Amino acid sequence: MTGWLIFVGLALIVAGLLWRFGRLPKGGIELVAATLFLAVAGYAWQGSPGLSGKPTPAPETAKVPDSAFALERDKLLAQVGSDADVLSAADAFHRQGLNLYAVGIIKGALEKRPNSADLWVGLGNAMVVHGGGLMSPAAELAFQRAAAIAPDHPGPPFFMGLAYAQAGQLDRAEAVWRDLLDRAPANASWRPELEQRLIEIERLKAQMAQ
Repeated sequence: MTGWLIFVGLALIVAGLLWRFGRLPKGGIELVAATLFLAVAGYAWQGSPGLSGKPTPAPETAKVPDSAFALERDKLLAQVGSDADVLSAADAFHRQGLNLYAVGIIKGALEKRPNSADLWVGLGNAMVVHGGGLMSPAAELAFQRAAAIAPDHPGPPFFMGLAYAQAGQLDRAEAVWRDLLDRAPANASWRPELEQRLIEIERLKAQMAQ
C-alpha cells in the first residue's frame, strides 16, 4: 500500500508541475493525463506495490589485483604528468577486468604523443595483461619501440624483462635484465632490485632443472 501512495503522490506532483510551469499547448492536459494513466497501469502490472520497500544491496564487484607493472611503475617511470595519468587510468581499467579499455586508452594517448617511451611500455604491459600473461608479438614490439625511443631509459628493458618472466620465458628475461644491469650506473636506485630479480631467476631455473 505504501508503494501505491508514493507512486500516486509522485504522479500528482508531476502533473501539477507540468500544468503550472510546462506551458502545455492546447490538448496537452489530456495527453499528460493519458501518459500518467499508462504509467500507473504499467506499475500495477510489472511493479510490486504491495511489498515493503528496502534498499537494494550494492553489487559485489570482484576487483583484479594490481599487475606487477602497476606495483613497480612508479620506481622507473614518471609519477606525474599526462603519461602518468593515462597509465593510472589503464591500471584502474585492469583492476576492473576491462583490459581492452586499458589498451584503448593508451593507444589513444599514443596518437597524440607517439614518442612517449612510458606510454609504449604501458601499452606493452596492457597487451600482456590482456593476453593472460603471454608476451605476444605486438606486446614485444611495443616494448622494443619504447627502448628505441629512449635507449638509455631503464624502464623499457626492465618491464620487458618482467613481462618475459611472467610469461615463463626466463631465459629471455635473464638476457634482457643482465644487459640492463651491465649498463646500469653503480648508484642507480633500481639496481639492487634488478640484481635480486636476477638471483630469483637463477633460483627458479635451478629448481626447474632438478
